[in-house]
Order: sequence, then C-alpha cells, then structure tokens
Amino acid sequence: MDKFTTLTGIAAPMPLLNIDTDMIIPKQFLKTIKRSGLGVNLFDEMRYTTDGKEIPEFVLNQPAYREAQIIIAGDNFGCGSSREHAPWALLDFGIRSVISTSFADIFYNNCFKNGILPIVFPQEIVDVLMADAKKGANARQTIDLVAQTVTTSDGQVFPFEVDAHRKHCLLNGLDDIGLTLEKASAIDSFEAKNKALHPWA
Repeated sequence: MDKFTTLTGIAAPMPLLNIDTDMIIPKQFLKTIKRSGLGVNLFDEMRYTTDGKEIPEFVLNQPAYREAQIIIAGDNFGCGSSREHAPWALLDFGIRSVISTSFADIFYNNCFKNGILPIVFPQEIVDVLMADAKKGANARQTIDLVAQTVTTSDGQVFPFEVDAHRKHCLLNGLDDIGLTLEKASAIDSFEAKNKALHPWA
C-alpha cells in the first residue's frame, strides 16, 4: 500500500448527498478480484451514457478535474452495500482522499485499508472546501496527515481528527497484511518454539 504523508492536488466538488457504493462502482464491475483496472468505471453511470460516451457535465469528465486526487463530497458518502471495490475504483482513478460531513462505516474502514484518507468535517468547513474546489484546477488543496490539516488554495487551514492507529498505517503504507508482516520475527519465533514443543503437530 502506498504511503500517505502529504498530498497537494486538485479537489473535485461532488455535493451530491448519499453517494452510495453502487454509484461509485456499479455491480456489473464487481467480477474481478484485482484492485487495478476499476478506475475507468468509477462513477460509471454518472460519467457515461448507455452507449459509452462521456457525459460532459459530470465533474470528473471536465478538463479541470480529470486529474483530481481529492473529492469534496456531500453527506453520507459511501453508503449502500459493503463492496471493497468502491475504494479500489477510487484509488485506481487516482483519488487519495475524500472529504465529507459523514461516511458509511464499512466504506470508511475500507478506505483506510486501501490507502485512501477519508476526512470528516462539519458542514461549514466542507462548504468552504467545496467552494474552493469549484475554482478549478489551479485551486489545489493540501492535506498534511502528519499535522492533520487541510489547507485551501488561499491558505485557510483546517485541522481534522484521525484515529492514531489508522494514521500510523497510512503514514507507513501498512494494510492488514503489512501489519502482520511487521510481526514476522515474533511469528517465526513462536512457530519454531511450538514445533520444538509439539513436533507431531
């Protein structure tokens, strides 16, 4: 998992409420177990017509936001079914952080496990960040996970809260497998001791 320390990037404004996981990655794209290749179908039904043409009004199809790395979203982002493909698709597109007033619990947890930083702010701060994002590609926002701050393009700084363990995992690029491998020497020691005590096992 790629480390997340600081990110300065384009923020795409998506003020829709209740963007669910089926909107993020529709069910017909859940056949793969690979984390790559899903970005092209991110928000598929909002990005494309039924015959595969781009819908120019959709924010990620607009020239200013094609390289967005941050989404400023409406309330209750990631609700709906518990599909890990949703953060996979976001990450494969290039999204490293989503900012909203609230997230569905399972989606929120899955983000951390896949290298995406979900940030919760009260509505008044999300409104400021949303307005800043609407300025376009030149209005880049900076997320500093070490300092736990988001800075707007004009220098406004907003501190955010994040669980210390999850912060550690993101800063060090540790998913569940990575966390286990941190204990590899202790596991090997236990296995050797257990084999000596129980050679028949």
